[in-house]
Amino acid sequence: MAVGSSFPSRTAAVAAPQSSAATVPAVPANPEFLTTEEAGAFLRLSPRTLEKQRVLGGGPRFRKFGARVVYAATDLRAWADGRAYGMTSDPGCVQRDSVR
Repeated sequence: MAVGSSFPSRTAAVAAPQSSAATVPAVPANPEFLTTEEAGAFLRLSPRTLEKQRVLGGGPRFRKFGARVVYAATDLRAWADGRAYGMTSDPGCVQRDSVR
């Protein structure tokens, strides 16, 4: 690069990444309570599915802290474990009619 150029050199352009972790509080790696979005990701379900199950029933247990809805990780695991089947013809397995 020419001396007196207005463009910074390649080595000067590579700066150490600045961490914003100092301004954002750290979240534990395995939080005890999850939001609806986090619980949906945990179960690989849509958050909307969990919202619907809160109204209609049949979903995992949840807690309300004021207006905030949270799910305990242990409740999500227990709910998922309660839906384990060996094959589709197991007596407890839900059989639904086709939507079409």
